[in-house]
Amino acid sequence: MDTIPAQWIVLTGVAVLALLALAIWFFAQRRKQSHRLDQHFGPEYGRTVAAFGSRRKAESELKAREKRAERFAITPLAPAEAVRLSQGWSALQARFVDNPKGVVMQADQLVRELMLKRGYPMGDFDRRAGDISVDHPAIVETYRAAQAIVVRDARGEADTEELRKAVVHYRALFDELLEVRVAKQEAIPATPLALNT
Repeated sequence: MDTIPAQWIVLTGVAVLALLALAIWFFAQRRKQSHRLDQHFGPEYGRTVAAFGSRRKAESELKAREKRAERFAITPLAPAEAVRLSQGWSALQARFVDNPKGVVMQADQLVRELMLKRGYPMGDFDRRAGDISVDHPAIVETYRAAQAIVVRDARGEADTEELRKAVVHYRALFDELLEVRVAKQEAIPATPLALNT
């Protein structure tokens, strides 16, 4: 009668325990990553899971966005450029009553210009929204809402109140993206004043 040597039983047990520990570690890492992505992207995480129909696929997309965004050279605006764009926004808002449809299109163009000046790539809307979601996950939903109104307006289905909401949504994104570079001022060393007596 053959018996299995004790050392083979011990080695098999150690191998099984090692595989079990590795599986537990792997699932803990996946869970930790899921939690990190959920915390970072907020509602965008849930929207992406729903859009992709799978948590794994959605998380792959969100990680791909993060990786893509690492290559962007996002820079704050020079103060003069920020002032110019802010004045453009104020002028655009003043024209809303006379031309709501035109102002919504101008708001979209001004947001695109701001994104371009900051260094965001200008792909299609879904790509732009995905790119924005990496650094500004809380505001990307307003960008999607504004775009949905623009699409409804193109079909003649949006009323003036919806157009107003689109401008408000664009304004929220505009304000979020209008990061200004603060010029570094050299500190002037204090020198003691000589008193003439």
